[in-house]
Amino acid sequence: MTTPVELGEQDTAEVGAEDKPWQTIVWNDPVNLMSYVTYVFQKLFGYSRDKATKLMLDVHHKGKAIVSSGDKDKVEGDVAKLHAAGLWATMERDS
Repeated sequence: MTTPVELGEQDTAEVGAEDKPWQTIVWNDPVNLMSYVTYVFQKLFGYSRDKATKLMLDVHHKGKAIVSSGDKDKVEGDVAKLHAAGLWATMERDS
């Protein structure tokens, strides 16, 4: 005979983690020109020249910038596109 399993509320930490969006991070590299990085941000994400330039400068001066966020599938796609363009990118869950 099996014992009944008590069904309770889900762990709130687990639910909260599922609701947090993922982020795409672009890292500084010694290879790509700043103008190229700006161009990639404009073409891949549709950012204005000013926004793309600001993000590129964050990458250049701070070493990284968050360039997109969303659900896991979207961010995985963004990282793949950035890799195809030759940029260093990773993804992480928003904290």
